[in-house]
Amino acid sequence: PEQAARMKKLQEQEKRQKVEFRKRMEQEVSQFIQATGEPRRRFQPMSKIERSILHDVAEVAGLTSFSFGDDEDNRYVMVFKKEFAPSDEELEAYRRGEEWDPARAEERRRLRELAAQQEEVELESGPAPPGPPNDYKDKYRHLIGCEAAKAAARTMEANKAYGCVPMANK
Repeated sequence: PEQAARMKKLQEQEKRQKVEFRKRMEQEVSQFIQATGEPRRRFQPMSKIERSILHDVAEVAGLTSFSFGDDEDNRYVMVFKKEFAPSDEELEAYRRGEEWDPARAEERRRLRELAAQQEEVELESGPAPPGPPNDYKDKYRHLIGCEAAKAAARTMEANKAYGCVPMANK
């Protein structure tokens, strides 16, 4: 009875803390929405339950939210305004634990385009010269050797009774 009362008191306390946390997050998200020069906001690392509450608050407010970080202790939430939703490249940078740098991303994109153009030029210049002729025997030479098949063919004799079944087997 005493333990049950203590458990109930703990549960109510946790519930109160969650409600307070949700109210605090709603206030922060509201401030974030009103902040005009802020396209995204990174929150401090928090527990799984707190992150789920924050994701829910962000969704209700019409924002995009993602969690980043490797282990449970360092996982944090980033909230983005819809008009500044992150690109796949930006998300990948955050997942790697890097800071997003639009200038570096633009440079990477240009390098990829250059590589694609060079590849196209190489393809247009004609087919690659044909490779060496391939013989299936070369593929299995390490298993059968060079002379094994010839020696086996010389010693092989035809089965004279081929197709005939001895009386004992009938």
